[in-house]
Amino acid sequence: MSAGKTVAGVDGAKGEWVVAIFDGAVVTWSVAGSVDAVLDSTAGCSVVAVDMPLSMPEESYRISELAAKAFLGPARSSIFYTPVSEVLDAEDYREACDISRRITGKAISKQTWHLMPSVRAWRAAEFDPDRVVEVHPECSFRAMATTTDFASKKSGRGAGQRMAALSTWIDPHNLAVGLAELAPGPALDDALDAAAATWSAWRYSRGVHQVFGAATGPDRIVY
Repeated sequence: MSAGKTVAGVDGAKGEWVVAIFDGAVVTWSVAGSVDAVLDSTAGCSVVAVDMPLSMPEESYRISELAAKAFLGPARSSIFYTPVSEVLDAEDYREACDISRRITGKAISKQTWHLMPSVRAWRAAEFDPDRVVEVHPECSFRAMATTTDFASKKSGRGAGQRMAALSTWIDPHNLAVGLAELAPGPALDDALDAAAATWSAWRYSRGVHQVFGAATGPDRIVY
């Protein structure tokens, strides 16, 4: 893929989406109320990196997630296994667990179940899979700052570590002002995760990214 001038990173935020757009110099944040709104607001971006499963396995686990978990080590729990696609037909959590147990032998977590509306929304959307790619911000942060022992992103120390990592490629003033102007609603970690996704999108646009899973195809996580 040729290098583009503008890329975006997207992270879910309590029913909304934080969108961070990077033009090669400055990051700007906005909030979108739907996947269609995300795609509209990023239509001019060469790459859009999304922190959401963009593929689902028919059985077992995705290779990309197994590799990402191994990379994260002690922080592997930040990745929820994507359930098998048949779970999308479930009407409630209990049925979802029954379906998952029948196919994989294991139930899904409540956190995973709560992601299903967002997964459905992205599966229903139309986009170029070479332009809209899946990322995991915790992997991005660890690739961005390889010597940092990251604390929980919910803690003050963890937030500071992530802001310090982002400041190695975003001007700290841009980072502070951009967050100060962010619409009410998203938490700090949502906005920082969107920025980390943008970092991976920028790498992908320039062909210097790395991938968990297949180099091409749906089962991959870019970082």
